[in-house]
Amino acid sequence: MCGIAGYVGWARGPDESAGDLAQMCEAIRHRGPDDAGYFIAPGVALGMRRLSIIDVAGGAQPIANEDGSLQVVFNGEIYNYQEIRSRLEREGHRVVTGSDTETLVHLYEDHGPSLVHHLRGMFAFALWDTRRQTLLLARDRFGIKPLYYWQARGGLAFASELPSLQAMEWFPGRIDRPAVRDYLAFGYVPDPHSVFEGVRKLGPGQLLVWERGGNVRVSSYWSPARAEETRIDEREAAQELRRLLAEAVRYHLIADVPLGAFLSGGVDSSVVVAEMSRQMDRPVQTFSIGFEEPEFNEAKDAAAAAKALGTEHTALIVRPDVDALIEDVVGSFDEPFGDYSAIPTYLVCRLARQHVTVALSGDGGDELFGGYSRYLIGQRQREIQPNSIRHLIGAVARRLPHSVIGRNRLLDLSRTRWGRYAATLANPLQAAEGGIAESSLAESGEALDALVRRWSDLAEGRDFATQMTLVDILSYLPGDILTKVDRMSMAVSLEARVPLLDHRLAEFALSLPSHMKFRRGRGKWILRSAVADLVPGFVLAKPKQGFGVPLAQWFRHDLRHRLMSILDPGSPAYEYLDFPAVARLVKEHLSGRRDHSYLLWRALVLHLWLASLMSRRSARSRRSDITSLSTR
Repeated sequence: MCGIAGYVGWARGPDESAGDLAQMCEAIRHRGPDDAGYFIAPGVALGMRRLSIIDVAGGAQPIANEDGSLQVVFNGEIYNYQEIRSRLEREGHRVVTGSDTETLVHLYEDHGPSLVHHLRGMFAFALWDTRRQTLLLARDRFGIKPLYYWQARGGLAFASELPSLQAMEWFPGRIDRPAVRDYLAFGYVPDPHSVFEGVRKLGPGQLLVWERGGNVRVSSYWSPARAEETRIDEREAAQELRRLLAEAVRYHLIADVPLGAFLSGGVDSSVVVAEMSRQMDRPVQTFSIGFEEPEFNEAKDAAAAAKALGTEHTALIVRPDVDALIEDVVGSFDEPFGDYSAIPTYLVCRLARQHVTVALSGDGGDELFGGYSRYLIGQRQREIQPNSIRHLIGAVARRLPHSVIGRNRLLDLSRTRWGRYAATLANPLQAAEGGIAESSLAESGEALDALVRRWSDLAEGRDFATQMTLVDILSYLPGDILTKVDRMSMAVSLEARVPLLDHRLAEFALSLPSHMKFRRGRGKWILRSAVADLVPGFVLAKPKQGFGVPLAQWFRHDLRHRLMSILDPGSPAYEYLDFPAVARLVKEHLSGRRDHSYLLWRALVLHLWLASLMSRRSARSRRSDITSLSTR
């Protein structure tokens, strides 16, 4: 696991490039505290920070091919690298390290950008081709590993995290207002946008090729959309799923450092740990955290699962200094990130890192197998017809005072089927509908009905339940879940792996008809069936429980002063928020009348993140203008 950064197309002297790379890589030291490496040539600078996992002694980067004409910096793991290495050696390549990274340059020699089709893993990499004078950027199929890029004056910079770009003295770093608007809707900035103008995220399953002269091509090499498999019965499906699950976990156990797993006591993490226990010759080290409040304490369930699975379990019941904790959590994200389950994720990563360097998680299971209640609800819901009746219901609801019971229900009934599903992923922007975006910002956004259209159009051809899971995989999974796990694990230099997102396993799961996933008012039917003899029955029967924190109570006590700080006219978030709307939410929440903790957390994160950005900027020397750069 590493962090990567660099640029092409700008004429900087060797000393300048070395200084640039040193600053860019130092900004992501937490992603790789073990080592740093650089490649510098005219108009090219590649850098990395390394967390040593495979070939600890010999896997230093950048890594080149036999004649040095190809150079690569890489973040992630290629789990099938040993098979690839054997094939490359049979075909005459000279592979000199035991690292998975080296396979990339030799695969590129044979296949060019199509090398990605041979990879089974999580990855983001940059590969410089000296002969062709091209840079190839690639990101894994689900977006497990992050990758940003910025184009200016014919050149291009890339980085695992935004602080690397901010470390460049000529990076303008202007806040992108539409991105802030999207954050206020979703709680994260969706691909391909970023919080800074001109900076984009390379999407999941995408390639970027930069050519000398500044031409850039972005293309997709993979999509989660699959035709429905109709020729397989449930028994065969369960058997194949079990085989693929075992194979995925086997690949994810490859490491030269201590390895463990997160265990919540829920289905997905228990499936992963159970399969690990079956394959490993020693007890799996597992980790969980809980809070003193019973409704937010999953430690008891995790302990019961750990005992049944025979793991070496470490649990921690925490009463954190929440005021200091939120500074650590918010500061670990390179963009505003409004999912407060980042707090327990950070705590369990910090606990695990005291014992292991790699931890497997069960993330991805809900999206692949239908674990969220919104899928069941969405299947049952029908939109009111004709449209004029829906519009009338919405108009009436918006005229009612916010305090009226049933107002939100009427707003929900006024939406289309897609709009009602979208309301489970995003919050309305308009204050009249419960949003907190400043009026002009809100007016520039889309209504909930249209908000997910950018993804729903890609999911056509399957039933509505499957379409919902596909939209989640295209949006919520990379934007929220995987971003959270990556940043919180990397904040403590822990590598988190997600075996349920092995693409062979995922492709099979995505091809299954929804009747194999949803039955008797529950999701994950086929997964529960496939692991019935592997996972304890009490785990499979357990209702889904989110990874939550007692945030509502914290806001009324320990973090009350934080809520008040949002309302200060001097807040850096002032220009983005509808302050009367935020003030109303604060008042209702503190009185105990309603729980607005998730939206207030979103507003507080924006406030804290912008304040931190302003503080960092004031501490830095004045940037030189980008026009001082010459191009090549």
